[in-house]
Amino acid sequence: MAEVTAPAKVKKPSAINKRKNPIYMAFIYVICIFLLIICLFPFWLLLVNATRSSIEIQTHAVALIPSKYLQNNMNVFKGKDFNVLVGFKNSLIISASATILAVYFSSLTAYALTAYEWKLRDGFFGFIMGVMMIPGQVTAIGFYQMCYKLHLTNNQLMLILPSIAAPMMVFFMRQYLQASLSMEIVESARVDGAGEFYTFNMIVLPIMKPAMATQAIFSFVGAWNNLFTPMILLTKNEYKTMPVMVSLLKGDIYRTEYGAIYLGLFLTVLPLIIIYLLLARYIVAGVALGAVKG
Repeated sequence: MAEVTAPAKVKKPSAINKRKNPIYMAFIYVICIFLLIICLFPFWLLLVNATRSSIEIQTHAVALIPSKYLQNNMNVFKGKDFNVLVGFKNSLIISASATILAVYFSSLTAYALTAYEWKLRDGFFGFIMGVMMIPGQVTAIGFYQMCYKLHLTNNQLMLILPSIAAPMMVFFMRQYLQASLSMEIVESARVDGAGEFYTFNMIVLPIMKPAMATQAIFSFVGAWNNLFTPMILLTKNEYKTMPVMVSLLKGDIYRTEYGAIYLGLFLTVLPLIIIYLLLARYIVAGVALGAVKG
């Protein structure tokens, strides 16, 4: 009697074959290009409006072709005490210093919460989480009164030093270390005679590069765009940051120069784009590392 064989199963096309389909790939490229245009469109409008006059902006809110009033908008800065170089210098000093301090000391605190066993560790972490829930506006009045009584109202250090305490960054760094740091590496360094700060600076920090790059972008953007604290602390023109200078462009009660405002906003956003482009590869590396470990 002949053996009855089961019908062969029809194999479904794999994901790899699907990706090789030219129609499928064309569809993916179209979607990506469409999303790219959506993301870049606000920046293009910002650049275009920076070259237009106030009358053009009020008459036609949206335009895709640059105009010829860029130099006129730059001349408005001279009458408004808007010094681009001074604003860039102050914003860069404050943002870069605040970012370096926040990232380093947050990483150091997260390392202490991860690598060491001590009695009040969980309580200390809970205290950090509690501080993270307090809005910054609640402490603004007390912070200003302290700076005023200490005669530090026109001192950039008061915008830099408080960045050492960054509860949200500590939480993020701690979560990253718990997933990526192997204590065997730390123990090996201690056996070899390495000090604790040497172990942290030379072994732990390189492991945390993707997390540090991600938090550095957020910290730099937050410090650069900070308007409220610099506005109440910095009263002299030589200490004002770019966001404060841009906000002062709207102070004319007779006429608002929208073109100059858009130009100031574009100059304010430009360094943020550059910082993101410089640190983007570390973020991508961190995402890829997390996917491989997962």
